[in-house]
Amino acid sequence: MPPNPPPAQTPPAVSLFEAFVFWLRLGLISFGGPAGQISIMHQELVEKRRWLSERRFLHALNYCMLLPGPEAQQLATYIGWLMHRSWGGVIAGVLFVLPSLLLLIGLSWVYIAFGEVPLVAGIFYGIKPAVTAIVVQAASRIGARALRNHWLWAIAAAAFVAIFAFDLPFPLIVLGAALLGYLGGRLLPEQFSVGGGHGAAASRHGPALLDDDSPPAPHTRFRASRLALLVLVGALLWLLPMGLLCGLYGWQGTLTQMAWFFTKAALLTFGGAYAVLPYVYQGAIGHYGWLSPSQMIDGLALGETTPGPLIMVVAFVGFIGGYVQQLFGPEQAFLAGALAACLVTWFTFLPSFLLILAGGPLVESTHNQLRFTAPLTGITAAVVGVILNLALFFAYHVLWPQGFAGAFDWPSALIALAAAVALLRYKRGVIEVLGACALAGLLVHLTLA
Repeated sequence: MPPNPPPAQTPPAVSLFEAFVFWLRLGLISFGGPAGQISIMHQELVEKRRWLSERRFLHALNYCMLLPGPEAQQLATYIGWLMHRSWGGVIAGVLFVLPSLLLLIGLSWVYIAFGEVPLVAGIFYGIKPAVTAIVVQAASRIGARALRNHWLWAIAAAAFVAIFAFDLPFPLIVLGAALLGYLGGRLLPEQFSVGGGHGAAASRHGPALLDDDSPPAPHTRFRASRLALLVLVGALLWLLPMGLLCGLYGWQGTLTQMAWFFTKAALLTFGGAYAVLPYVYQGAIGHYGWLSPSQMIDGLALGETTPGPLIMVVAFVGFIGGYVQQLFGPEQAFLAGALAACLVTWFTFLPSFLLILAGGPLVESTHNQLRFTAPLTGITAAVVGVILNLALFFAYHVLWPQGFAGAFDWPSALIALAAAVALLRYKRGVIEVLGACALAGLLVHLTLA
């Protein structure tokens, strides 16, 4: 039978309340990482509800992929802004994050309070090697999309050597890759052009509320006065809490340093959450000592099993740092952890909202220009090398828990190998693999206990 023809009528206008309900539901079911979250949004907004057309969806997605920050959360913010102005964008972005934040605060407390219980310890014993395999899969997935020629492969290799052999700071690697990308765009433009990684627009699903030929709404037109107002509001939203933290705890206070560190991290997340994790472990583990490498791996596992963007692992980092250091005394350890988790979430996501609300009008009126996209192409290539180094970092701490002088952990190695085969060869889902590895880890832990 021939497929049903697409509907001929444009969908009715969507109220802000209807959009609120949809974004809340999305925030509760957005498992599967950015690819899964973007797929859900495409299915719901383009195919099923027809709130916007395929081309407009892809146009927004391409912009979000070029920004630092979690692309799926930024896409939700962009579409919310497109449909219901700034408040629509804020509602969509906040509801994409809020359920994950609340869940992670609860799970982080369970982890830190009951992590030594045999049941919990066994589960995390199996999850750690699975996370190592997941990071390898991330490097493979991003590399397949980003490393389209030998020039980009060379940038990835140089980034790996820079961080692995010379321990260069992650921001310096990003700046170097951006410079190489810019030069490559000038000298070899065909090698550094954006390759349309999301494909051309597919078949139409009927007329959309925001269609290809829909006239631009007044709020989508660029105005210098609006941009200036957004910059002012954004500066105040950053300066007021930062000033309050400095006044209460001083610049060297733990909460103040968390706010400053994760502000910088927010501006370095080119390529998604896995790209910023090396910077987080360099700072949060190596410099500040807020948590251990083993705890970082466990936090990444919790981030993988909760809805929302994976970068929400920063909430776990903040909670553990605030809880363990007992910022408000031993009786208020949970309060300190919860406050730290909320603070780092605020400072991590504030730049994402500002980049979308400020850049949206420009995106709606312009298309990709090589002099802007080529540096980001170079950064994305470097990210592949950096993530590979992260996988080796995790593998070392999982397979040699007492260091190279200690024994090799064969059960963890077998679990990691099985997880890698399941992810890379058989394309199993992340949550499915984590669940199976958690069960395997529990069995091994109880057997060896």
